[in-house]
Amino acid sequence: MMRPASVGAMLVLAAAALTSCGGGGEASTVEVTLQEFAVIPALDTAPAGSVTFNATNEGPDDPHELVVIQTELAPESLPTTDEGGVDEDGEGIEVIGEIDELPVGETESGTFDLEAGDYTLICNIVEEEDGTTEAHYALGMRVGFVVS
Repeated sequence: MMRPASVGAMLVLAAAALTSCGGGGEASTVEVTLQEFAVIPALDTAPAGSVTFNATNEGPDDPHELVVIQTELAPESLPTTDEGGVDEDGEGIEVIGEIDELPVGETESGTFDLEAGDYTLICNIVEEEDGTTEAHYALGMRVGFVVS
């Protein structure tokens, strides 16, 4: 027969095991800095499940967005349009979701259910700047992200 103290210790250990395995059901949160011209996540990986991205546009001049794409392609090898932006309907990619265009200095959040796999985080804004087309993806606003 087990003593009450042993039963209590076993319950504490069981609760700790459930929490460490994700039994708490909490979303992972990843802070992401958007700037000319980079996407900089504070973490480069997250556990599978609900992942919240807090995207902050640090500019200094341009609006930016955050697009979450599941793909096995390298971040610099996504299919593009003639203007240099990513073709979001292109072969080998699946757009999971996005945080719409943010003015400089603003932060927005988006929560997405992510399966284990490889992802790329991009800004896919294409704009005219002084008579030339400026595609943020082509200028380097892309980074790999892994969900395990």
